[in-house]
Amino acid sequence: MIAAAELRASRARFGVLGLLATGTMINYLDRTVLGIAAPAVTAELGLDAALMGIVFSAFSWSYTLAQVPGGAFLDRFGSKLTYFVAVAAWSLMTLLHALAAGFASLLGLRLLLGISEAPCFPTNSRIVATWFPQQERAVATSVYTVGEYVGLAFLSPLLFFILAQWGWRTLFLVTGAGGLLFALLWWQRYHEPRGSRANAAELDHIVAGGGLVEPQAPVRFEWLLVRALMSRRQMWGICLGQFACNSTLVFFLTWFPSYLALERGMDWLRVGFFAVLPFLAASVGVLTGGAWSDAMLRRGCSANLARKAPIITGLTLASTIIGANYVDSEIALIAILSLAFFAQGMAAIAWVVVSDLAPPGLLGLTGGLFNVAANLAGIVTPLVIGLIVAATGSFVGALTFVGAVAIVGAFSYVFIIGDIKRLEIEPMQ
Repeated sequence: MIAAAELRASRARFGVLGLLATGTMINYLDRTVLGIAAPAVTAELGLDAALMGIVFSAFSWSYTLAQVPGGAFLDRFGSKLTYFVAVAAWSLMTLLHALAAGFASLLGLRLLLGISEAPCFPTNSRIVATWFPQQERAVATSVYTVGEYVGLAFLSPLLFFILAQWGWRTLFLVTGAGGLLFALLWWQRYHEPRGSRANAAELDHIVAGGGLVEPQAPVRFEWLLVRALMSRRQMWGICLGQFACNSTLVFFLTWFPSYLALERGMDWLRVGFFAVLPFLAASVGVLTGGAWSDAMLRRGCSANLARKAPIITGLTLASTIIGANYVDSEIALIAILSLAFFAQGMAAIAWVVVSDLAPPGLLGLTGGLFNVAANLAGIVTPLVIGLIVAATGSFVGALTFVGAVAIVGAFSYVFIIGDIKRLEIEPMQ
């Protein structure tokens, strides 16, 4: 009996995945609660649509600029410390949003929040590459990625209730405090594979599938490494594709509640109810994309087909968001938006491609560069939507812009990326 138990692989990696999913959910709640609070914030602080577009965009200015430093910090100091510092810092910045007194203070806090959150997804990608064999990475990526959507899907009614009962400042106090508690839990519970409760059978399973179980030597950052990575067509392709994918996501995380209220004339309780459905659809889309990708890989399909098919399909279907411009029925509207967000969720597994492509010692830097391009959408999309709405008084052009960008992303995966395989670049010790 003892021998049989010793041969049975433990499942410590799934506990790690639970931590990642929780951290990602808190990450997105903290960055997007402003979208829920936006109408109340604009009314109290006297901000118009153009200024609010700047505030929405500001998070991504600093978030994008901090990606390379954050990735370099991750490669130097490892996953546990990097994630702890990031969660504690971004949660404190979220909590301080409750003290915002005007445009300047709100803008400054959004910039600080962006810096604090920068290492999150590169760390997620590094941990998946460390803890999971290749044939499990798409599902693992989809499980933590679903945290982006499920928190808002299930908590939106509660958050809108808090907004109605106690005001927008309370939203930031609650989400910020929750993140600080999670930072302490992360520090206590996360360990690298060799220092964890994973047994030898589980470690062998991970290593056999290409998991990077062995500790990675700290890497000294050099700009030559950035140039080496960005000289590869795979990097350019996935960066353009993720810009397109994030454009749809950013619309739902920022302007979506305002769209329902201002363009469609819904009251805030109805907005809170209808806002849940697209986020639920996106959650299903993420899990569908991850399961589809790993299933193809297990059946012997190439990494190219297994990774690209869900992403290309998702980006193509995400363009159906344009159809919302041509329906009057609320049911038809939410159905179209739910389909578009479901499709965006399918495409959101692109982080698994980072785990498959990144050189072993450069997982942080590769993820950081990928996220730079991804979050240019966080800069461009809110600004473009804000300017279109301010200029035309309508969201019609905004939805057309988001749908067209999704098509560009699909073309990137078809024609630019080429083979999905681990890049060979020698890190500098």
